[in-house]
Amino acid sequence: MTSYDSQYPWASLSLKRECTSLCKAKRIKAFRENHALCKDDEKDVVVGVCELDEPVCRDGTLPPVQRFTFIYATLFERLGFRLPFSEFEKDLLTMLNVAPAQLHPNSWGFVRAFQILCAGLDINPTAPMFLYFFELKQSSPKQFWVSLNSVSGRGLLTLFQSSYKGGKGAFLKILAPEHNTALLEGFPLYWTRLPTPQGARQMEELTLTERESCAKLEGLEVVFDIRKILDLEYRKVDLKLFIGICPTTHSKFQIYLLNSPLMFNLSDFIRTPDGSVTERSALPD
Repeated sequence: MTSYDSQYPWASLSLKRECTSLCKAKRIKAFRENHALCKDDEKDVVVGVCELDEPVCRDGTLPPVQRFTFIYATLFERLGFRLPFSEFEKDLLTMLNVAPAQLHPNSWGFVRAFQILCAGLDINPTAPMFLYFFELKQSSPKQFWVSLNSVSGRGLLTLFQSSYKGGKGAFLKILAPEHNTALLEGFPLYWTRLPTPQGARQMEELTLTERESCAKLEGLEVVFDIRKILDLEYRKVDLKLFIGICPTTHSKFQIYLLNSPLMFNLSDFIRTPDGSVTERSALPD
């Protein structure tokens, strides 16, 4: 066992004491049997075994020298995160100058749901677009996680959880297998001392395509329930339908919006030529 107390003088005591309960091979194996880590092949990711006192702020300079990154287990368990990182996620982490473990789970919820929402609208998400709707303010040295906030007047998504519980104390040490070294390229791998504050982007700072995409998102005039967006990630037809008829006063659909889990299928509804929403069963044969 290594003592890390003197290794990172810039880190707070709470950060150096933040270790993982997933520090034994059998615990890691059990976790992987119950939670997918990859979008495709689980063999594309290797999970290393941490030392008992290995802190989340450890970097790759200490022996044994290796490239890795830490990811909190709650991202896989509750937010449906899967590797590899998208180019959008890599660009955003780089712009914010934060490692994956450094970003608050609620903020990861924003990142994931934003991508899903864009996919439902056939929009290519970019980091500057995301930073039109969300911002990263100057963080305190005593602050543990880095948090993103909705830009005032540009609300797009609800918080995943107002007070996120159970996120700390369990993270995975992600390594790249020899056949998939690109897994850990293109973003900060290790906890950084100085995240880069990012104020709200203005329309004139975006490309033409980004401006059109942001205008499309703003034009929906809806603050989407983030949990419902995450739930619809792999239901593409329902996702598009949900986005398309969300701004509606249809009474049954309002019940759907206000209650979880699903009480009926989104495919029961259809938008008619006049723009209203009705149940398919109510249409004439």
